[in-house]
Amino acid sequence: MELRHLRTFRVVARTLNFTHAAAELHYAQSSVTEQIQALEAELGAKLFDRARRLRLTAAGTRLITYADQVLDLVEEAKAAVDEERGEPDGELTIGALETLCTHWVPPVLGAYRAKWPRVRLTVKEGGRGELYHAVRSSEMDVCFTFGAAPDDLASRKLGEVPLVVIVPTGHPLAGNTMVKPDQLRGVGFLATPKGCGFREMLDRLDGPVVETEVGSLAALGRCVAAGMGCGIVPAMVDHPGAVAVPLDGETADVTLTWRRRDERTPNVAALLATAQALSSNDMHSSGRSKVNAGAIDS
Repeated sequence: MELRHLRTFRVVARTLNFTHAAAELHYAQSSVTEQIQALEAELGAKLFDRARRLRLTAAGTRLITYADQVLDLVEEAKAAVDEERGEPDGELTIGALETLCTHWVPPVLGAYRAKWPRVRLTVKEGGRGELYHAVRSSEMDVCFTFGAAPDDLASRKLGEVPLVVIVPTGHPLAGNTMVKPDQLRGVGFLATPKGCGFREMLDRLDGPVVETEVGSLAALGRCVAAGMGCGIVPAMVDHPGAVAVPLDGETADVTLTWRRRDERTPNVAALLATAQALSSNDMHSSGRSKVNAGAIDS
């Protein structure tokens, strides 16, 4: 049983889509199909029901547990060898929320790559739940998110990002130099869906009324600019056509998360050290400069 077949099987089992799995694995779709067929032939069982919509068979459901265990054990073995060798090398897969991937992560990766050029970096974007799942399943080594990480994963707070209220031009709050949380009581807001870190930032405040849910920060910003309501976002986020006003005393924690067993592996340890060093030097304070009482420029 080849490890690459198990890796491919695990991605297909998660996406339930051969095309999406091929894109994620950087394979031709025909290669993914051939690997699954080879695995099925070796096991003598169908792993996927291909009628109408792709889904796991009973055999596939049983296999995924063992595939996870085998692949995790392989990663542990590689990590043990890496730890003994002591110097970062090989591959490091990093996940991040879209906002952090754009504004926070690049300086960290630039510094990391300059010091450890032999490490091959892969960067992926995703929602917070997706990122945590990918770290747990070893599809990613680390991820950058807002807020506290789940208890079963290791994490470190890297810094804080100030929050701002974005409002349409002409809104009563648009002329403020600062907004206090109690001034938001009864104000209509747009928000991302529950479970999103940005939604948690809004829900922890007492008073804002969520009138509309949108799927992304980009859509939220456009809707605010169109006059549909207000929003709360990190100061680093650009929203052309909207007005940003600092939210007094409110910040979002930037967190780096990884699997506990990987804490001492050279690649992860070096990334953590790099991220902490940059945070200590306040390299990510540029988001504050974007906050003013006028429209935010792109």
